[in-house]
Parts: sequence; C-alpha cells; structure tokens
Amino acid sequence: MSRQSELLDRYEASMLGVFGRPPLVLTHGDGCYVWDADGKRYLDLVGGIAVNVLGHGHPALVAAVSKQAGEQIHISNLFTSEAQIALAERLLQISGAPEGSKVFFGNSGAEAIEAAIKLSRRTGRSRIIAATGAFHGRTTGALALTHKAAYREPFEPLLPGVEHVPYGDVDALRAAVTDEVGAVVLEPIQGEAGVVEPDTGYLQAAREITTACGALLVIDEIQTGIGRTGLWFGFQHSHVQPDAITVAKGLGGGVPIGAMVTFGPEVSSLLTQGQHGTTFGGNPLACAAGLAVLDTIESEGLLQHAQRVGDHLSLAVRQAPTELVTDVRGLGLMRAIALRESIAPAVARLAMEEGYIINPVAPNAIRLVPPLVLTTEQVDDFVASLPTIIEKAAS
Repeated sequence: MSRQSELLDRYEASMLGVFGRPPLVLTHGDGCYVWDADGKRYLDLVGGIAVNVLGHGHPALVAAVSKQAGEQIHISNLFTSEAQIALAERLLQISGAPEGSKVFFGNSGAEAIEAAIKLSRRTGRSRIIAATGAFHGRTTGALALTHKAAYREPFEPLLPGVEHVPYGDVDALRAAVTDEVGAVVLEPIQGEAGVVEPDTGYLQAAREITTACGALLVIDEIQTGIGRTGLWFGFQHSHVQPDAITVAKGLGGGVPIGAMVTFGPEVSSLLTQGQHGTTFGGNPLACAAGLAVLDTIESEGLLQHAQRVGDHLSLAVRQAPTELVTDVRGLGLMRAIALRESIAPAVARLAMEEGYIINPVAPNAIRLVPPLVLTTEQVDDFVASLPTIIEKAAS
C-alpha cells in the first residue's frame, strides 16, 4: 500500500464524511506546484479554491506569518493590534470606500455573509433578495442565500424572507425589490455556478434599483476579490459603490480570515457595540498575513499580471485543437472552460493523472482559479495537454 493510500484510509476512519474521500494527500507546495504523499508533482490551477493568491510558500507571506507568530498570535477582540488596524485601513483604501466606512473581521466568507445578514436586519426590513445560482456559504444564515437545492433542502426551514431571482435579469430584480427588502446580495461573477458573468450594466442597475427603494446593495467579493479578476474587487469593473462587500478567500493567502466592509457612515452605524462579535476574527496572525498578501500583490504588479495571464489562458484554450471546448468565461484568473459534453468530472480526473489540478465546477464546465503568480509558460504547459485529456474523457 502506498503512503497516500494509507493516509486516505486513516482520513476515512477519522474524518466526518461531508467531503467524501479526497483524491490526494498533499504534503507541500512551491509557487504554483504541489506534491502528494507519494512524491508526485501537480500544477495547481485551483489554488485552494481561489485562496492561495501568492501560490505556495511565497517568501513574503512566510516571513510575515513567521514573524507575527513569534510575537503574538491571538489576543481576542477585547483588545486590538497594529496589524488589525493597518489591514482595516488597507481594505478601505483598495475598495475605494468613502470617509466614514468601516471593517468587521471574521474568519471566513460565511462569517462575513452572516455579518451582512445582520446588517440587513438592522435596516428594520426583513426580506433579502439573492440570485439563482448564488453561493454564499453553508452556515445556516448564509445557506438561506445560497440557491442550490441540494445544499439547502436537508436543513430547511432556513432563515425566512429570502427570495431568489434570476441572476442577471434586471426586470426580475426590479420587480422583487420593494420597501420591505433590507438588502440585495449579489456576486459580480458567480463562481460556484460555473463562473457566470451577468450582462454589462447589471450591477449598475442593481445599484439604481436598491437606491430607489432604500435597500442595501451587498456585493459578495469572497471569490472575486483580492485581485482575482484583475482589479482589487469585481464590483470595480462596474464602477458602482455598494453599501457593503464581503471578503475572504484570497485575503489571507491561505490563512483563514474574512471581512465585511461597510461603505459610508450611515451604513456603518447600523451595527453598534455588542450587536456582533467573534473570538478569533481579526487576530494578529491572520491580519499580518492579509497585509503581506496586499503588499505583495501591489509590489509585484499582480493585478496587471492576472489580467495578462488570464487573457493569455483564455486565448490559448480557445485556440486549442479540440471542438469539445465551446467557450471560456470569466475575467483575470477566474475562468471557466465550457465543454460541449457533460464530461467535466472525467476531464478533472484525467488531468490529475497527468499532473494538473482543475475543478469540475459543473458537469460541463471546468473552473480555473489558480495563484495570481501563474506564468504564461505554465499556462502553455497545461493547454498543450488539454485537448488530449478532453478527447480521452469524451471517448
């Protein structure tokens, strides 16, 4: 029995089976590569599901976490730290938030969404509008906003007052938003639905509709934020100002952290002292990691790099010699390869055998959310193998 098989047997014997049996035990990584317990190397094109924006073992992140761990890891929110204050200031800066905006730190994207739900309730209105295809997390509040029936139904009844309208449909959104709606919660690009982009102007229309009815516009940037689409945040492509955004995934570069940013003094005053909290949120270690991530993205020009490499990836896949690819969707380094047939799981399995980690996000779509440090050479290596992998999966 291989070392990997032995470890996976131990996993199944000890871990709750909510994830099934993983295909690999990963032991270490370097840049965009990871190695399994049997020593095989893989090009990581999933990046911890859009988390490892600096790849694996980036010296700036390793140094920041190591230094902070030696000084102070946790202090609770009875106190604050310089790292927490500095990271909040940086998030306000890169999001373009106006004066009077604020930050709440949690530990995950789901926690950031839970904070946004509370923010919505503080308007005095009980209804929330979300979109079909939406994924906002699996805690029970966030799950009410998530659309997929298989995730929701085993745990119903969920938070009442949530209505899902067709994503990208301005008329449906306008019809749903009344003066009983506290917030509309939308993703700039729906990641779990298969990297689905709305038509140009959708977020602008959502902003106009919510403003007219006095509802909050909450943009879920958990997957699209921190440079993933080539700008700091996905909403910035639409030139709108939301009332709040939720952030996580890439913010810590692998260290768990989430945040909600509220825009302007009126929205920022909705949640007051004692109305929300967290023990671990905004701890010094996670905030030091977040600062290192933001500093490195800026100093290494990774926003522009993500745009350039993402465009290169899209063009290369479109030109690949296979008729089974019908489209490449997305922005920056958040892309989906659309397939003519429902063979994505087989494509992902065969790609892994060839040393590539990709995500079959839908039966006919492959999601790629790699580290932002991915190179065009690594893209070309993957794309050169892709047609053979796809054709084999379809045969």
